[in-house]
Amino acid sequence: MEEGLLRHENDRDDRRITACVILSTFVAVCSSFSYGCANGYTSGAETAIMKELDLSMAQAKIGSVKEVENSLHRLRGKDADVSDEAAEIQVMTKMLEEDSKSSFCDMFQKKYRRTLVVGIGLMLIQQLSGASGITYYSNAIFRKAGFSERLGSMIFGVFVIPKALVGLILVDRWGRRPLLLASAVGMSIGSLLIGVSFTLQEMNLFPEFIPVFVFINILVYFGFFAIGIGGLPWIIMSEIFPINIKVSAGSIVALTSWTTGWFVSYGFNFMFEWSAQGTFYIFAMVGGLSLLFIWMLVPETKGQSLEELQASLTGTT
Repeated sequence: MEEGLLRHENDRDDRRITACVILSTFVAVCSSFSYGCANGYTSGAETAIMKELDLSMAQAKIGSVKEVENSLHRLRGKDADVSDEAAEIQVMTKMLEEDSKSSFCDMFQKKYRRTLVVGIGLMLIQQLSGASGITYYSNAIFRKAGFSERLGSMIFGVFVIPKALVGLILVDRWGRRPLLLASAVGMSIGSLLIGVSFTLQEMNLFPEFIPVFVFINILVYFGFFAIGIGGLPWIIMSEIFPINIKVSAGSIVALTSWTTGWFVSYGFNFMFEWSAQGTFYIFAMVGGLSLLFIWMLVPETKGQSLEELQASLTGTT
């Protein structure tokens, strides 16, 4: 029990994992090198463009309103009406100056309480639903269910990627809130059915159907995870926090996500060894609680300005 599922892994699995780690590290290094080359190659052009158009924000910062409008006329055309855009730049400049004076403790003010709860709560839901643990130990789950590990991993990878693309397409059509609610319901049902499958396995009922049933419900679980809770918490986080606390609050939310993800991934090793069905019943319960949380606290952010969101979150008009 001390080593959990890790004691079941063999040398062949270790070699395969090592090869994947080496490959992913190589890809990351190549990506960093490519980005650096591209950034250096275009830096001269960026400097020339900025010089040609003048620095509108810099001019606005020192109060050169006329120069701002002249720069915008160069960009938009001589006959273009740039008064609104120039005024917006002035407002943005003042906001940035005010926000630069904000402190870390500002995000704990009463008016930001619900915003912070929503951001942290969504990240807790994302991790406590068990997706990271199921992903890391998917082979152990397939083995426990009696399903082919190699076939399961291959189909699993091919299935999840298109589902994530579907989520990207639907997010601006249906909105964030409906997708989150659908995601929570689907993940809860998927976890519940996986737990039922392992319960039936212990009772020696329908042994010929258990492997396929577990695998199908894992796909159901991750299909709903990919379209909602898998990525939308990060989008909503970027939309609900005002500029003055965006950096500090975003840091807290990200720290919550990665810390909780580590605990879930580490704990799954022992939870699944303790009880396969019990583990997924817990994830199903988390899904049910997340449904209530989203329904009661998470606002719809689609098509709303930051001011409208803050009004709905703080209860002001």
